[in-house]
Amino acid sequence: MANSSANIGFEKQIWEAACVLWGHIPAADYRKVIVGLIFLRYIGNAFERRYRELLAEGDGFEDDPDAYEEEGIFFVPESARWERIAAAAHTPEIGTVIDNAMRALEADNNKLKNVLPKNYASPDLDKRVLGEVVDLFTNMNMDDTEESKDLLGRTYEYCIAQFAAYEGVKGGEFYTPASIVKTIVAVLCPFSNCRIYDPCCGSGGMFVQSAKFIQAHSGRRGVISVYGQESNADTWKMAKMNLAIRGIDANLGAYQADTFFNDLHPSLKADFIMANPPFNLSGWGQDKLKEDKRWQYGVPPANNANYAWIQHMIYHLAPRGKIGLVLANGALSTQSSGEGEIRRRIIEDDLVEGIIAMPTQLFYSVTIPVTLWFITKDKKQKGRTLFIDARKMGYMVDRKHRDFTDEDIAKLAETFAAFQEGSLEDVKGFCAVADLETIAKQDYILTPGRYVGIEEQEDDGEPFEEKMRRLTGELSGLFAKSHELEEKIRKNLGAIGYEV
Repeated sequence: MANSSANIGFEKQIWEAACVLWGHIPAADYRKVIVGLIFLRYIGNAFERRYRELLAEGDGFEDDPDAYEEEGIFFVPESARWERIAAAAHTPEIGTVIDNAMRALEADNNKLKNVLPKNYASPDLDKRVLGEVVDLFTNMNMDDTEESKDLLGRTYEYCIAQFAAYEGVKGGEFYTPASIVKTIVAVLCPFSNCRIYDPCCGSGGMFVQSAKFIQAHSGRRGVISVYGQESNADTWKMAKMNLAIRGIDANLGAYQADTFFNDLHPSLKADFIMANPPFNLSGWGQDKLKEDKRWQYGVPPANNANYAWIQHMIYHLAPRGKIGLVLANGALSTQSSGEGEIRRRIIEDDLVEGIIAMPTQLFYSVTIPVTLWFITKDKKQKGRTLFIDARKMGYMVDRKHRDFTDEDIAKLAETFAAFQEGSLEDVKGFCAVADLETIAKQDYILTPGRYVGIEEQEDDGEPFEEKMRRLTGELSGLFAKSHELEEKIRKNLGAIGYEV
């Protein structure tokens, strides 16, 4: 079974070793400390590799910033180079050295201005512990293989997932589980020279997976245009760093901003929109936005932003664009406050291409079941919608968390592709295709279970009468055992003076 998560051998060691910081600094600051160091080491490693190449060429370009930028690599000024940081690891000045390195990088790279953490000189941070973590990154085995080039990127990804697990609901604000992101990307199949948009981009996971997908399918990830927006300042900074270490040039705006009140990309028409908006967001400002041009299908209710997010994305969609988004299940069937009417209009406009019901426990922060919506302009299968019930898919990583395998994700993507090609056959309990008339008969409710039905059970060969005699006999035995236990409990309570 192939795990869809990143390879977590070395990454797990990094996380566990870095956890020596716990107890030495406030938990809220931990993420900034470790993510900043990963960023610094990542760009430092890429710089060192390119520096050695240029030195070997002997043309004297090793100190020319252009020789690095043409390869999508940060030019790292001397004061920010890892060898200087490593040399100061066990000195009282290590925090100041790291903060100065961050300032030097920001001064040389406008897109990182006011983004990098500069809290390492804080008296609250134990410099002995900080030095040990610097040693940890210094001793990383970074050879020149293709696999190692993304080692720190995978470490960054893994650590973000761990923050989400440890920080609960707060962590869920910036992290969408990799299995969900990969499923959305695999179904949408983004291509080179496209515009990708996420109006609530968190730490940028949708963009990273899109770039990986394009690169894996013989495209060049550098030729995609990435647009995003994030309202939380710390999360916006984390996304900027995440994309920078991947060499993804993204327009996330010059600052964090509320998507509904301050749309940073007002004229954008995107080829692909991928998003995990906040579930069932109330108090999103409907009273001040009732006349907004984005509400083509109706004004969303004040107490729930689900249909505000959907309509915002449809508004930003190119004529043949596609959307993949995550929503709480309530959006499939709600009839309150005009939401049912908005959904009906969107369906009748033939925009809903597919709905996938996902299993519970995929998210670190919430246990409610979620659904993937795929909204498409100029659908291949006009007037038809695919419904998939994937609630039984995946495997339990631990008692609380479920994940998808690569095979699970491939099965969902292949089912979608077969539907688009017109070759898909309904599978009872898993997938079904419904036309607009059928959906209308269901009051425009999009719950997949209404369409896919119940999986057919295999006949075990036991005659019905014999099965019923066996089962009723087992039930009778359980009832008798229940009465025995009840009597024991009564006696025990009576012995200590309580009557039931």
